[in-house]
Amino acid sequence: MESGGTGSRGSGPTGALGVTLIELMITALVLAILLSVAIPSYREYVRRGAVAGAIEVLAGGRVVAEQYFLDNREYEGMPCPAGTRHFTIECESDEDGYTITAVGNGSMDEFVYTINEANLRTTRGPWGDANCWITRKGEGC
Repeated sequence: MESGGTGSRGSGPTGALGVTLIELMITALVLAILLSVAIPSYREYVRRGAVAGAIEVLAGGRVVAEQYFLDNREYEGMPCPAGTRHFTIECESDEDGYTITAVGNGSMDEFVYTINEANLRTTRGPWGDANCWITRKGEGC
């Protein structure tokens, strides 16, 4: 015998199924939990990628500076590499040495990476300050 009453879900005159408020709230809660984990992880992933790009530019700039020195017997006037989307590159040079600095901008504005003629690498930023390049949160020299 079929029940045409109002006691069960989906048993109305049209047979339509619906979503209860509790089901909607549980779905929203699950999505909120997933997003609370995913967004910070994605942000760190983007930061690591931006840092890798800056380090690549600094390492390439060092090679260019050393080639310039071999040709000119001084660093003064050496070419400065171009910046990246997240980092501005600054160069200081004289006859005997140079420093190439990558300064973060936008979402990376707290990060500063440097390299000089002695291959001394430094990091200043939210991941720590060190005499090496820190490439990810929690990493050290």
